[in-house]
Amino acid sequence: MGDPFHTVLCERLGCSTPIVQTAMGWIAKPELVAASCEAGAFGFLACAVMRPEEVGPAIRRVKELTDRPFGVNFHMFQPGAAAIVDIIIAERVRAVSFGRGPDQAMIKRFRDAGILCMPTVGAAKHAKKMVELGVDMITVQGGEGGGHTGSVSTNVLLPQVLDTVRVPVIAAGGFRDGRGLVAALAYGAVGMAMGTRFLLTRESPVPDATKAKYLEAGIDDIIVSTKLDGMPQRMIRNGILARIERAGRLGMLIRAIQSGLEMKRRSGASFAELLQSARGMRSHGGLSFPQALMAANAPMLIQRAVVDGKPDEGIMATGQIGGLIRDLPSCRDLVERIMEEARERLAMLTGSDQDAAPAQVRVC
Repeated sequence: MGDPFHTVLCERLGCSTPIVQTAMGWIAKPELVAASCEAGAFGFLACAVMRPEEVGPAIRRVKELTDRPFGVNFHMFQPGAAAIVDIIIAERVRAVSFGRGPDQAMIKRFRDAGILCMPTVGAAKHAKKMVELGVDMITVQGGEGGGHTGSVSTNVLLPQVLDTVRVPVIAAGGFRDGRGLVAALAYGAVGMAMGTRFLLTRESPVPDATKAKYLEAGIDDIIVSTKLDGMPQRMIRNGILARIERAGRLGMLIRAIQSGLEMKRRSGASFAELLQSARGMRSHGGLSFPQALMAANAPMLIQRAVVDGKPDEGIMATGQIGGLIRDLPSCRDLVERIMEEARERLAMLTGSDQDAAPAQVRVC
């Protein structure tokens, strides 16, 4: 009998464990991606918040740090998206992840270049649509996930998607340990994806002041709000989020404009590019213009917390499991611990080790 943890995800992505490090904006930088890949997971580089001229150097930096395969994340509404697609194809990374932006022709370009397409979806109908467009695998994020999230929990959404599509499925939303990995595989997924758990590692570039706020947060400190851009987002409750929650339509418009100006300053994008990005978000999600502008520019608020180290002035996206994490392991220690827990849990379930005590999965 083969290794039950060497799944089709490992075979196709070239990683040694069925664990994916998700592409968190401003966080999944080359150093974290390389560290997660070296630990045996498959890492995604977050290019959705990069300018086109930054993408190539970032990909090459990952290649300098590791010879393990990795992926790139982007979205089709960001300024310079077409140029970024060309760069990704030229660099021949192993996989690409995205939301519901690319069309069939775009997906075909990636596949013709030998790049696996792994979109992230939050509904069964979107999974079905992605398969129709020709993707290779799908990451399914349940409502427990961080940032933009849906209302259906992973343990309901995951089997629904598995019953709908016939491509390999990766489970996301609420995963942090070996028990979660065994549960994901038991449902029929080929692996699990984690964001918040990799955010809280030693190699994560998030400043110490912000990491401390994450580690202090309890379950009751994590909420879902629609006021940031009109779409549900899971975040840690803080002062700026409370002000956004109290803001009316005028306040939302003012904040959207401020955020847009800040993004223009930091990214070098033109007003035309920002408006094009907002229009794309609006037509895609049926949002009002202020909501679409905030959706296009909300990364500025995230950057303030996770890049500038000012957690009280920015937004801290988190999965629900963030309220349980209390330590900062290295990526290698984290992955090794997860796999040890998973093997102990599986042995207990199958009775393959009669002397094995129940795995003591620490609250971490």
